Amino acid sequence: MKKAKGYGFSMVLVLLVSLTSSFCDKKKDMDLAAKKKTVTFAVSFDSSLITTFYAKYPKLVLYKKQVVSLYQKNNFDFIWYDQKGRKETADVIYNKINNLSHEGVEAKLPYKEMLDQLLEKNNTKPDVDTELFLSNYYFFYVNKTLQGIDSTKIEELGWYLPRKKQSYVGYLDSLLVDPKLLESKNQQIDQYYKLKAVLQKYRDIEQKGGWDSITVAKDFVSIKPGDSSAVVAKIRNRLFLTGDISEDSGRQLYGFSLQQAVLKFKKRMGFTKDKTILPKHIDEMNVPISERIKTIVVNMERCRWVSTDVTKAKEYIFVNIPSYKLSYFKDEKLALRCNVVVGTTMNKTVVFSGMMSYIVFSPYWNVPPSIIKNEIIPEMKKDNNYLSKHNMEWNNGAVRQKPGPRNSLGLVKFLFPNSNNIYLHDTPSKSLFSSEKRAFSHGCIRVEKPKELANLILENDPNWTSEKIDTAMHRNKEKWYTLKEKIPVYIGYFTALVDEEGNINFYKDIYGKDIQLAAMLVEE
Repeated sequence: MKKAKGYGFSMVLVLLVSLTSSFCDKKKDMDLAAKKKTVTFAVSFDSSLITTFYAKYPKLVLYKKQVVSLYQKNNFDFIWYDQKGRKETADVIYNKINNLSHEGVEAKLPYKEMLDQLLEKNNTKPDVDTELFLSNYYFFYVNKTLQGIDSTKIEELGWYLPRKKQSYVGYLDSLLVDPKLLESKNQQIDQYYKLKAVLQKYRDIEQKGGWDSITVAKDFVSIKPGDSSAVVAKIRNRLFLTGDISEDSGRQLYGFSLQQAVLKFKKRMGFTKDKTILPKHIDEMNVPISERIKTIVVNMERCRWVSTDVTKAKEYIFVNIPSYKLSYFKDEKLALRCNVVVGTTMNKTVVFSGMMSYIVFSPYWNVPPSIIKNEIIPEMKKDNNYLSKHNMEWNNGAVRQKPGPRNSLGLVKFLFPNSNNIYLHDTPSKSLFSSEKRAFSHGCIRVEKPKELANLILENDPNWTSEKIDTAMHRNKEKWYTLKEKIPVYIGYFTALVDEEGNINFYKDIYGKDIQLAAMLVEE
């Protein structure tokens, strides 16, 4: 029995040794595998290789200044790789530049085939070219999609709204920690993301063939409710494609549902809302979808120029020139929207911003020297009583119009001091607000509802009531009032905007700015 026990003990000992040896071997294999997953490479690279890179790839030299700044900040360490291989942010950026069109950017990426090959070959240990390609394409992406075209080019278009300066060198630090930041919808104003969604919708329509042109007879005059024709069926199909009507029944009768769709279409296009279809309405329906897409892209670019801080203000006023609309936002809600009259093509209203500081009741109109020279003096030569007939007088060598209901500024004006001498004001010419085209002024902005605007601005001011405002407006004696809190005023130029109901609205490019901007975007 003792021998048997000794033998058994020996067998157990052998088994234990065998198991231990096996475990150690497995541990060695695991350690070796772990070592294989850990990539070893030089932490930094020779700074002179940046110059070599741009000599090989000169089309990327536009981003050299930013790239050099990035690596100086990081002591010329590799940024897109670590010991585990290529960082997630690198793949996110690569995916983004492969889908630039989703952001309304059609620019071609130089040397992209080269990057494709480099990334396919190696996703672990980097070489300097791969590293620098990723950095250049990062700046390519953020410059195109977040920043937009250079400020000097924007000013060539007459756009003087302030832009928030952003360091995309510093922004990369945040992206490397959290690549999902690129997916957030707080990098641009909300309108950008609304336009982006519509862009996708219109591109889907385009891929399915877009819409056919609606042909009418040369003597076509109009279509009215109750009319029936093949053209009506085509209009129904056209409005179905853009969602103005929920279904395409194919009916040729201009009935109730199509009438409502026409009203919706007219509202989106800035037409007078009636049910009669005229040649100009069909012309608008016939604008090719490719042109609509181009307009959306152009206005997405404009959104990139507007700081997100704008819509965070306690209150602000936004005037959109092409839509002839003023919108007053208070506590992030729309408090007032009304029609405006803007400058003619010869006297364009400037795109800029200011801080409303004063309201002037029963104002004088100090006639600009250009109007005195070009309009008033020639009329005075024809009629010696011209000034008195128009309630005007000489004032220190200049001409001014006295307060009153006939005053060209109406009964109240809203001042936000600026070098352009542009302000908001009332007008005695109320009929102009019902016109579809409302570019009639010398550059200032005539407001359809000035009293309502004054009431809203002063509603929390204990010095004013609605009755006092009305009295001041009709007193025929000028009265200045300094606002307790200044209100930001932004005058912009957008030919496509998505409204609160999610509908895309297109407006006439009255100053021809879309064509200029579209050309710049192609050059980019």
